[in-house]
Amino acid sequence: MKLLKQLYIQVIIGVILGIIVGYFFPSLNNVGKMIGESYINLIKMLIAPLIFFTITAGIAGTGNLKKAGRIGGKAIIYFEIISTFALILGVVVCNLVKPGEGISMSNFSTANLSTIVEKGKEVNWSDFFLHIIPSNVVDSFAKGDILQVLLFSVLFGIGLSKMGSVGKSLTHNFDKINQVLFAILNMITLLSPIGAFGGMLYTTGKFGFATLLILGKLMLTFYATAAFFIFVVLGLIMRYYKLNIFKLLSYIKEEILIVVGSSSSESVLPNLMSKLENAGCSPTVVGLVIPTGYSFNLDGTAIYLSMSIMFIAQAFNIHLDFMQQLSIIGILLLTSKGAGGITGSGFVVLTSTLAAINYIPLEGLAILIGVDRFMSQARSITNMIGNTVATVVIAKNENLIDTEVYKKIVEKKEYNNDIIFEETTVISVLVPESEEKIKSTI
Repeated sequence: MKLLKQLYIQVIIGVILGIIVGYFFPSLNNVGKMIGESYINLIKMLIAPLIFFTITAGIAGTGNLKKAGRIGGKAIIYFEIISTFALILGVVVCNLVKPGEGISMSNFSTANLSTIVEKGKEVNWSDFFLHIIPSNVVDSFAKGDILQVLLFSVLFGIGLSKMGSVGKSLTHNFDKINQVLFAILNMITLLSPIGAFGGMLYTTGKFGFATLLILGKLMLTFYATAAFFIFVVLGLIMRYYKLNIFKLLSYIKEEILIVVGSSSSESVLPNLMSKLENAGCSPTVVGLVIPTGYSFNLDGTAIYLSMSIMFIAQAFNIHLDFMQQLSIIGILLLTSKGAGGITGSGFVVLTSTLAAINYIPLEGLAILIGVDRFMSQARSITNMIGNTVATVVIAKNENLIDTEVYKKIVEKKEYNNDIIFEETTVISVLVPESEEKIKSTI
């Protein structure tokens, strides 16, 4: 019974029960949607204030604006390189496996496409980048616009750092407020199993499994590609910095399971920030990299978009030459960066990209409607893991990670006179840039 007290076990039970209830009682899918969305809204309620207070206190506490700028610059470069590789990987895998061959459009209805297509055509990607600068910061907080809150937080932190003793006093108060917000987060996290249950009940009841039989090859190819990206690509990056990807995944297993249930990586954003700080990563790095990554480092979405376009082309027997495939990657480099700020982002961005390409029929989207929710789970997990790895890597690269704390908390190891030994109970002292915090993990 002790095992049932573990949060990740409770979330697994919630996911399984959600699948069972959704399969046998599909009419309850609206109840599942209400439960799942209520949980996600509880989390979203904390995202904007957590980002603001974490980043502001982190930048003001460092007293080194060049360092903050360097962290942000490295993060953007890292995001561009890794997400570009994810796009190329999706195209290459589709060329090798050809999951779209043999798919007949007669099995799919295009009746529900009109709204999606119109919404995708309305997206203006130059407006997205202009949208980063808020005209009304109160409205940005009210809507939970991550990028706008991020920009305002950075500017506020810079302003605080220039105010001397007054700034230090405010920074100390912000740290206290942050502790209150994380205490609220800990209470909400206890509801994760219920949120996962509701999310899976809605997904299973609403969409069922029938379409998976027809599009099984696409699903397997996408999941296998996402797994390859996580364990091989991100794993090698972690290995370069002498870190273990499997240990890190074990450390965030609860968050992975919550994303499986909710199909939203945003549902665990505050949890990730808290866990990475507890693992020894600098609050400044966590505060800058995680929120920015949720718009600019969507590795799972990048794989999904490139594979979906190639899949639709193959389903319509459209041969894409090398230059056409290169142009698809080039367009996706722009359009995929806006996915995080759009509701139903995967489909909307995919529609917008197809409209820009103009030689692959938009009707092909009908093939993906039935499995998009299931693919959403894999891409959300990949997005979340990609941003977690990015934070750890950039913190390591900047020497802004307490390696001893990281080894204790994440890898369950302790260094003592160059001898590594395992321990079951970890009590760590985390010393971020602004003040000393003591965390205990049992």
